Amino acid sequence: MERVRFIDHLGTQILLVDCSQCGPQELTHIFNEVQQVVTSQPPHSVLTLADFTDAEFDKKIADHMKVVATYNRAYVKRSAIVGADTLPDVFYRNLVAFSARNFPVFKTREEAMDWLVDGKAQLAAG
Repeated sequence: MERVRFIDHLGTQILLVDCSQCGPQELTHIFNEVQQVVTSQPPHSVLTLADFTDAEFDKKIADHMKVVATYNRAYVKRSAIVGADTLPDVFYRNLVAFSARNFPVFKTREEAMDWLVDGKAQLAAG
């Protein structure tokens, strides 16, 4: 299964970044691929959904993630996260602060995709 791929939701393309059940080494490869895919798109056009369900983070991968998120900022229209309970809060806060981007957290992929497409769905507590 491809971990980084475009999916269709209600006629809109979303870049799914499936980090579920990945360790730091695999996450490094995924984030590198995300950077290549996102920067090949027009500026401010990409909707991204990252699924961190049961992923394992360490400081090195968290730092790499925030650098990629910062580099991709000009290409991303909106981002969402699910499965953030495995992402330590300090890593999440650093990601948001360093990249100067918002990463709303949702309970399910469906809720996140609905929000990405219309931007009006209720944000989940997170």
